[in-house]
Amino acid sequence: MVRSIASIVSFVVLSVFAALPVWAQAAGDVKGAADHSLVPRYKGAEIRHHNVEQFSDYAVVTGPTKRGNGPLPVPEATLPVEGKITHLIYRAPADRSSLEVFRNYEEALKSAGFETIYSCARTDCGFQFNRVMNPAINDGLLYDKEQRYLAAKLARPQGDVYVALYVTTNEASKRAFAKVDVVELKPMEQRMVVVKADEMEQALTRDGKVAIYGILFDFDKADIKAESKPQIDQLAELLKKNPKLAVLIVGHTDGQGAFDYNLSLSQRRAQAIAAALTASGIAANRLTPAGAGMVAPVASNRTEDGRAKNRRVEIVERVPATR
Repeated sequence: MVRSIASIVSFVVLSVFAALPVWAQAAGDVKGAADHSLVPRYKGAEIRHHNVEQFSDYAVVTGPTKRGNGPLPVPEATLPVEGKITHLIYRAPADRSSLEVFRNYEEALKSAGFETIYSCARTDCGFQFNRVMNPAINDGLLYDKEQRYLAAKLARPQGDVYVALYVTTNEASKRAFAKVDVVELKPMEQRMVVVKADEMEQALTRDGKVAIYGILFDFDKADIKAESKPQIDQLAELLKKNPKLAVLIVGHTDGQGAFDYNLSLSQRRAQAIAAALTASGIAANRLTPAGAGMVAPVASNRTEDGRAKNRRVEIVERVPATR
C-alpha cells in the first residue's frame, strides 16, 4: 500500500522523538531530571529544569493575554486544574528552530491521544505572553517573536491529563527552548487535620500563635471551601470560650508567583476568614486580618512539602497595649 503524504510526515516527525527513549537521561540534563512518561523529549534536547509537585493547583492558559491591573499581563481565559504537576524545560539542539520543535511536540501529543484545547503563535498569543510563561533559565531572556503555545487534554479513566507546551527561541543563544507542564488530575490525599479549640488555646498560651492548615480556598481566589467549616467552627469556639481574646488572622502563601499578588491574595483570604467568624457571632473588633504573602516561610520553597507548609493561616494573640 502506498503511504499518504500525511502518514509519511507523521512517521518522520515521530521518528525524531522515538530516537531517544523517554527514560533516557542526556549528558546535559540537570541532576535527577527525567522525562514524563506521556511526553517524550525532542531528539538531542537537554533538560534544564525539572520539578514535580505531588499535588498542587495550576491554571492552564486557554486564551490570549492582555494588560492587567498589576505588573504582569493576565490571560483572558484559564482552566484551573489540580493534581500531580511535572514541570520541565528543555533546551533543543543548536541547529533546530522553535517551529520544528513545536511541530514535533504537536504531532507527538496528537498521536498519543491528546486533544488540543487552545493554541497560539507569536503576537497572536497576546500582550507579553512570554512573561506569563516565564521560562527563562539563566540562559538569557526569551522573547515572543518565535513563541508558540499549545494546551492539550488527554481523557482517560484513571484521571485526565493536561499538557501546557510553550516553545520559543532564546535571543542571545539562538537556541530553542520548550517548557512542558504536565498535570495529572487525581484526588488529593486527605491529610487535613482540624486543630481543636483547646489545642489552639494551649498553643496561644505557650507560643502566642498557632498555625492551621484546615482552611482551604478555591484556586487563585479568596472563597473559602465548604470543607473548611470544621476548622472555622473550632476557631469560633475558641473565641467564644475566651471572650477577651483578640487575634490577628494572618494569611501566608508559598514562594511561587509575584510578591505583590501573593501579598494581596493572602490579605483577602485573611479577610474572608474574619468575615466567616463574624458571621458565627464573633465581634469584628476582636479580629484583625493581615496578609503576609511569602515573607515568613517556615520551610524551604524548593519542594512541594515545603511549599505546603508555607501555605497556612496563623492565629496570633493580639495583646492590648499597657500604656
